[in-house]
Amino acid sequence: MELTQFGCEDWLNVWEKSAKIDIAQSTIDSLTLEEILAFEDDGGKAFMENLMKEKFSYGWIEGSPAFKSEVAKLYTRVPEDNILSTNGATGANFMAILGLIGQGDHVIAQYPSYQQLYDWPKTLGAQVDYWEIREENNWLPELSELRRLVKPSTKLICLNNAAQPTGAIMSPKFLAEVVEIARSVDAYILCDEVYLPLDETTDYRPIADMYEKGISTNSISKTYSVPGIRVGWVATQNRELCDEFRKIRDYTLICTGVFDDAVAALVLKHKDKVLARARKIVKKNLAILKEWVENEPLVSMVFPHDVSVSFVKFEQLDPAQTEDFAIQLLKEKGVLIIPGNRFALPGYARIGYCTDESTLRQGLQALSDFLRVYQA
Repeated sequence: MELTQFGCEDWLNVWEKSAKIDIAQSTIDSLTLEEILAFEDDGGKAFMENLMKEKFSYGWIEGSPAFKSEVAKLYTRVPEDNILSTNGATGANFMAILGLIGQGDHVIAQYPSYQQLYDWPKTLGAQVDYWEIREENNWLPELSELRRLVKPSTKLICLNNAAQPTGAIMSPKFLAEVVEIARSVDAYILCDEVYLPLDETTDYRPIADMYEKGISTNSISKTYSVPGIRVGWVATQNRELCDEFRKIRDYTLICTGVFDDAVAALVLKHKDKVLARARKIVKKNLAILKEWVENEPLVSMVFPHDVSVSFVKFEQLDPAQTEDFAIQLLKEKGVLIIPGNRFALPGYARIGYCTDESTLRQGLQALSDFLRVYQA
């Protein structure tokens, strides 16, 4: 088994701690424990008192009843027992693909998107065909292309909705077409759904609610602003499939931990407050980002629809220089972005615009200044 280097994660592992101005992250400005506890009417006093008395055993292996109950509220057709806690959405994707895919299986993957969704099946010996996204189509792929790629032997279609790194959203109407294509060959659909669109007018549905062989993965890391406890989940209507995932959890995870589970359940209990906060940050910062793009002739962007990740195009930068540009930007200006070549799209960069406002404004101004210096 030989794994391909994970492009964006490797970049962050090497450069993240060197940044003075970090506009690379896709989490909506992370919450502190103090802020999370403040969502409770008593400021979290009872929660902490109970937690202080809790034995730090393995706890609830698949996720506590409180956690499962809160996650189940995010779906309309997934029973609580078909929700399994994981170590982030990465753990959920890892487990789902490992549970489905083996040597010689045929997989179709939205490309590029979250790298795990196509390189992990490859590592397991699958034949992976790319369903390519197109900038001229608002970073969505073409349904006609999926119909061409699908085979009677296709076992899995991997999606990322909203997508990394572009923020593109597949509507329920679009997904319904994907479901019909998958159903025609009895294929599963795995959809990583960590980036929830926060525009309340956006029509959005999880794949686990739309398809009997749909698998939704998610976490509290991005939209819910708590990446530090590494809690995610996998959700499906399919009990037989869920039981297969249970076997893999016993080999790879066992449990997510008493503390992590309790905090995750608390965050989801107050999801309306968490999302209201996130929505405010996204709307304010997206306006700042749009103003910058509209006034900066050296860049352009297909703007995300209130999703916490965005993808900027450098209009006059040689695509071959994308990574060098990002490294020099960090060294000379202290600004961290993720170069698009780490997503197989040189000439672009991921900007995580949902940091605090001051950091965002400083980062964008420094990026503009350096674009001129670098190209000169």
